[in-house]
Amino acid sequence: MGTTQLDSVQEPKYWHLRTVLSEALDSEFSVGEILPNERDLAARFGVARATLRQALEQLELEGRLQRRRGVGTTVAPPRVGVAVGGEQHAWPGAAGDAWQAVDCVQEIPAAAVAAALETGADEPVHTVRRSRMSGGQLVATELLHIPAASVPGLTAIDAPSGAARARAVLRELHHLDLEGQDRAVELGSARADDARELDRLPGSPVLVVTTRFTAQGRTAALSVATYRADTCRLTFGDSAGVEIHHDPAQRAS
Repeated sequence: MGTTQLDSVQEPKYWHLRTVLSEALDSEFSVGEILPNERDLAARFGVARATLRQALEQLELEGRLQRRRGVGTTVAPPRVGVAVGGEQHAWPGAAGDAWQAVDCVQEIPAAAVAAALETGADEPVHTVRRSRMSGGQLVATELLHIPAASVPGLTAIDAPSGAARARAVLRELHHLDLEGQDRAVELGSARADDARELDRLPGSPVLVVTTRFTAQGRTAALSVATYRADTCRLTFGDSAGVEIHHDPAQRAS
């Protein structure tokens, strides 16, 4: 049986360029500065524009660069630590919740959401839309899906429309005894509506946090939160105090 000779595997050209560009960002550019256009950068480093784009996309994924509508590619500031409640055991909208209610509608959810909620394929659910700010910047949006069975006391009088309706749905949800919650984090690509709200380009890297809230032995609510991957560093529990620096001469503190 043969063995893989890892030492013989050549480093992809875009990855080498990513390293060179990263060093240039540290030595030649400041936070917020706009990079030269792709044609000039490709000429400077003697690479094809396709190779350059791969390297730029990798640096964007790592949070070193930001692509901004109508501006171009800029040097990103350090990621902001955003706590996602690793040790919280509370319903959305409880005291201390960092999210702000935006709107609420009743709609037929996507098939995957209906399956997670164990609702009928044609059964409408309450979809609460919320947003989250950090340092004066919008860093995340959330869709919180709540079956009608989880808020049986909700009335049209209590929840007319918009943010008021969203808050009323959450208040009614709090009447249930929260039994547990589980959370999953994965890397994704910004959909058109998320990109528009987060001021990103469609397809930009995002962090998707899915949280399932359980009560009465079933899924009572499902949250799908989309965070900007270029500006957010998600923290859990005590990990908010850990900083990772780009400069290898600096130590984690």
